[in-house]
Amino acid sequence: VGLLASMIFQSDIHVTNISSVDIDPTCDPIATMMNKKEEIVGKFREVTSDMCEIRSDADIIINTSCEHITQDQFDLWKSGMPHNSLLVLQSNNYNIPEHVRTVGSLDEFKEQCHLEKILYAGELELPLYKRFMIIGRK
Repeated sequence: VGLLASMIFQSDIHVTNISSVDIDPTCDPIATMMNKKEEIVGKFREVTSDMCEIRSDADIIINTSCEHITQDQFDLWKSGMPHNSLLVLQSNNYNIPEHVRTVGSLDEFKEQCHLEKILYAGELELPLYKRFMIIGRK
């Protein structure tokens, strides 16, 4: 999310603040470095934690690595989000050991996420795999 946050801050989108949550503590210094200017003024913070333990009241919640968590973990995480939250979710079909919940298609990803309303769904063909994204309401 560090790179995504950096890109959002560089866009014309008005953002009050972004919190990046990752269970891997090695992500903290990288994400903070990429967003140092925003971190200094209090617009960015990196949190090392299990995302399933975080409850959020954010307007937009982004999960760029749905393939790294089981369906039970995803459902637990999603249950902690406010009703009607805008969720931006990404996954892929890249089968490597650390990917525990890949999908074979965009339709399969939609089924896994079971959102109330899908506003956007798309896929990106990359050299080794497909990347899937869904934007929708909880």
